[in-house]
Amino acid sequence: MPALKQELESETMLLNVGPSHPAMHGALRTQMELDGERIVGSASEIGYLHRCFEKHSECSTYQQIIPYTDRLNYLSALMNNVGYCMAVEKLLKIEAPDRAIIIRVIMCELSRIMDHFVCVGTNLVDIGALTNFWFFFNIRERIYNLIEMVTGARLTYSYTRIGGVARDLYPAFAIDCRIVLKEVEQAVKDVLGLIQHNRILVERTVDVGVVTKEQAIEWGFTGPCLRASGYDHDLRKAEPYYFYDQFDFDIPIAENGDSYDRIMVRMEEVRQSTRIVLQALEKLPSGLIMTDAALVSLPPKEEVYGSIEGLMNHFKLIMHGILPPKGEIYSATEAANGELGFYIVSQGGASPYRIKVRPPCFPIFAVFDKMIKGLMVADAIAILGGLNVVVGELDR
Repeated sequence: MPALKQELESETMLLNVGPSHPAMHGALRTQMELDGERIVGSASEIGYLHRCFEKHSECSTYQQIIPYTDRLNYLSALMNNVGYCMAVEKLLKIEAPDRAIIIRVIMCELSRIMDHFVCVGTNLVDIGALTNFWFFFNIRERIYNLIEMVTGARLTYSYTRIGGVARDLYPAFAIDCRIVLKEVEQAVKDVLGLIQHNRILVERTVDVGVVTKEQAIEWGFTGPCLRASGYDHDLRKAEPYYFYDQFDFDIPIAENGDSYDRIMVRMEEVRQSTRIVLQALEKLPSGLIMTDAALVSLPPKEEVYGSIEGLMNHFKLIMHGILPPKGEIYSATEAANGELGFYIVSQGGASPYRIKVRPPCFPIFAVFDKMIKGLMVADAIAILGGLNVVVGELDR
């Protein structure tokens, strides 16, 4: 007997948002239970980009893992390169030369700027403000051109090496970089002029998706999302690495922890990254871009052809690879979205026995369902864009 109409009706409706919805990055899905337009419950999936980073890494040599790190947060891939190489260098108890370190800082801060431009630009598109997207993506392309002339690639770079970087800056890099940074500052001014006091944006984002300081800490937030909730924590200041304690820059802090604050914190961080890059260009020393430690660095050709020690060193590195001692290490850097950590366990072989990545996006997206409960569907879209979930990091 067919069901009656009354039996098929319910007080709530189930709606799939994503993965094809553009605001869900094409790889996230949230099943929402709606009472009208209000979300009474939801269940989110972490996505479909199954990269298997950790298991792939356990079957690869330490150098071969570097391209895999590019595929985590592909919006600021160089920061993944640097974070991973820094962890392996700590395991090996070696340090990259000062010039290589400053180059890493420059590349990381340029990557932070690009990452924030994508986050804010696409978040504003999701809310309905398209013009800002073009301001930010035009200048993002200028930064891409700059980095491409150094690394040879535009999105996934594999530029760092354990003990240094793959190649040096080209001669006119400092001049070109300063020109681009002026354009960055102008783009930030242009976008702020459009959005900072825009009534539509304010009504869509102020007091929407509020995360208190206590909630942010409890949920494991780091990076701009944590600082937007009023907690002053940045690894570049709290646990300085790579000469960050010698740079003059501020850590933007907001108070309300809503979608508006998360946008504005990132906007100010772009300005601070610009300050860091300009200072790094002034501090850039001459010298090597790769350590001469025999554990990781191939000897010069004249030593390979002219001495048994050089020949053996070359042979060992080519045939057996980098062999860290037995031990374990956790190393973290302040990536664009927060604390990016790598935990590596070595048993003395050419591949890590275990490797675990602590991506900043994972704990942030894990509480998305709690953040949107009781709000409208349109609010969920505005909130997700401000969290800047990069799906490549979510693979487990």
